[in-house]
Amino acid sequence: MKKSTVLFLVLLLSCGSDGNNGSFPEGPDDGTVEIDQAVLDDLQLTHFNFFWELTNPDNGLVPDRASPANNTAMCSIAATGFGLTAYIVGAERGFITRVQAAERTLTTLRFFANAPQSSDPANATGYRGFFYHFLNRGDGLRTGTSELSTIDTALLMGGVLAAQTYFDGDGQTETEIRELADRLFLAVDWKWAMNGHDRMTMGWTPESGFLSYLWSGYNEAMILYIMALGTGEQSKRVDASVWDNWTATYRWETFHNFEMVNFSPLFGHQYSHLWIDFNGIKDDYTRSVGIDYFINSQRAANANRAYCIANPSGYKGYGENFWGLTACDGPGAGEYGKWEYYARGASALSVEDDGTLAPTAAGGSFPFTPTQSYAALVAMQNYKGGALYTKYGFKDSFNPSEDWIDDWWLGIDQGPILIMIENYRTGLIWDLMKKNKYIVDGLRAAGFSGGWLG
Repeated sequence: MKKSTVLFLVLLLSCGSDGNNGSFPEGPDDGTVEIDQAVLDDLQLTHFNFFWELTNPDNGLVPDRASPANNTAMCSIAATGFGLTAYIVGAERGFITRVQAAERTLTTLRFFANAPQSSDPANATGYRGFFYHFLNRGDGLRTGTSELSTIDTALLMGGVLAAQTYFDGDGQTETEIRELADRLFLAVDWKWAMNGHDRMTMGWTPESGFLSYLWSGYNEAMILYIMALGTGEQSKRVDASVWDNWTATYRWETFHNFEMVNFSPLFGHQYSHLWIDFNGIKDDYTRSVGIDYFINSQRAANANRAYCIANPSGYKGYGENFWGLTACDGPGAGEYGKWEYYARGASALSVEDDGTLAPTAAGGSFPFTPTQSYAALVAMQNYKGGALYTKYGFKDSFNPSEDWIDDWWLGIDQGPILIMIENYRTGLIWDLMKKNKYIVDGLRAAGFSGGWLG
């Protein structure tokens, strides 16, 4: 398994300012920033372009990453789940028609529904309803020794279920979308992935069996457990006690004056929230601490920003509008590598900070910290005369101390920016998933109540 995959799975945790200089325009951060809707339109269109233009139109697989020199790299199932959700946003925003969105969605779902599922290490796309983390762009088979990923399958299924709910028309295309989405979701054997533990394993490979890591502590796995609790296939559903087993591993601590359930990279506070509106609904754990998970993510984003403003390591450029530590590429040597993907972050649990910032950290936090996120994205758009911002949205990351800008766009970066801006503006994806039986059933099984759950 690739080192970057291990780092992502183990969730090693990362950010720092020598003050503002001419390259880092500062602005109000107290809620007085006026959000320009035309700027949001442009931000959404550019990040949508990544999914629409760089996806393989023959099978719907979305690149894990792409660069001006390479847009045919391997694909990732998480990025494909974001892509399925992006097409819905694109249709509602008028970037494409509903018919175009439906056709691309159907191509994607047909591919996964017909892809080979077996324990064959080289000639399969998935097994037991799960799919391999990385797939070849052309034939869609497993890439290298990538793992059968539980969380990435859940992120793919986020897009699958969003499509199932959105495409509610009577025509042949939309009817088939709903049928294939149901078939794909119900095929996932969540109980098998428990491997006899009280929490779910992170993955499996045909070479070595189940990974030794379990999903523990607060992170992006909320959606994974909610799906495992909400599936309509009883033989594949996990026991309701699994949710409590998971929340028992949380760490509630204070970081930069914000009390919260800690997790260091901001993606862990964002991914489940792309599809599920946790504002006002609570499980037993959040009832015990007096907040909901939306507020927890809001505190995490503000704490991440506060850390960058404090900048204890004295990195160049960090400030009120240049913040955001999450998993991303970086320019460092040794452990970080020249462009190696690493889970940077900052919380009471751990700090992993080499001066590298990722625009998706602020962009994916948009509903939680709209004025702060907006100011950051505008400042990053203007960084070095626009070198960070392109027709496919922001490049993955940049490091002002090293005068470095990443050459890559990442699907799991572009998706959260596009989708979370839409959730801030209209609640589109959140409202869709409030109508999805599997998500609602999973939330109720996990003990959520109140708010929009009634």
